Amino acid sequence: MADDKSVSCSKCSAVWQKSGATNCWSGSSETAPPKPGNCPSQAYGDVIAAAFTEYGGESEDARLARVAARVEGLCYQPVPGSDAVNARWTRVEDTIAFARLMGYRKIGIATCIGLLDETERLVTILKAQGLEPQSVCCKAGSIDKKELGLSESDKVRPGTFEPACNPIAQAEICNRLGCEMNIIVGLCIGHDMLFSKYSKVPVTTLVVKDRVTGHNPAAALYGQNFYYKRLQKQLVLPDDK
Repeated sequence: MADDKSVSCSKCSAVWQKSGATNCWSGSSETAPPKPGNCPSQAYGDVIAAAFTEYGGESEDARLARVAARVEGLCYQPVPGSDAVNARWTRVEDTIAFARLMGYRKIGIATCIGLLDETERLVTILKAQGLEPQSVCCKAGSIDKKELGLSESDKVRPGTFEPACNPIAQAEICNRLGCEMNIIVGLCIGHDMLFSKYSKVPVTTLVVKDRVTGHNPAAALYGQNFYYKRLQKQLVLPDDK
């Protein structure tokens, strides 16, 4: 049964803008803004405490948590003579640093066929950094979408051969190759979920597919008060579809 204690950390955006901090960021109960009524640290304190026990010791989860925190710190550099910090690493650099600190060497890449050029550029970089990338395309096997039970009208170009994505196969191939960490490069929504579900090793996403914004989904968030205001006024998919 689902818990009925709803949470909405997004509402603390207004608190941050007003106070320059939120309750969870302040570090001091004396100066911290009050917790909102739907704060997860209040409603789910037991879950938060239990989760932190998982980060102790030398388990894989504990190492992932510690290395992730280290990489977050390495991503920034201080500005001399100021308390400001500058971000210095791209997500590609974050990913490389994380893999090396975890001791991972063989890296699987689940790529969309539409991003093969970007994937080859990534492969070149990973090799230069001493890693062993293994890339697997979503259309491997070249099986027509009709084999999924779809009709011709469900295809991008009805009446033509159109291979289905096969994320489970991508994951299993990476498993057989002995990949220690997998990277998603542009898999479709849903296909990325299946790949992550069947991967036996940790998965990170480097590129999220967005066919309209050049693979930058945040563009729809930044533009929702103008260009994408329709998202607040009309359903993307009508209920009868």
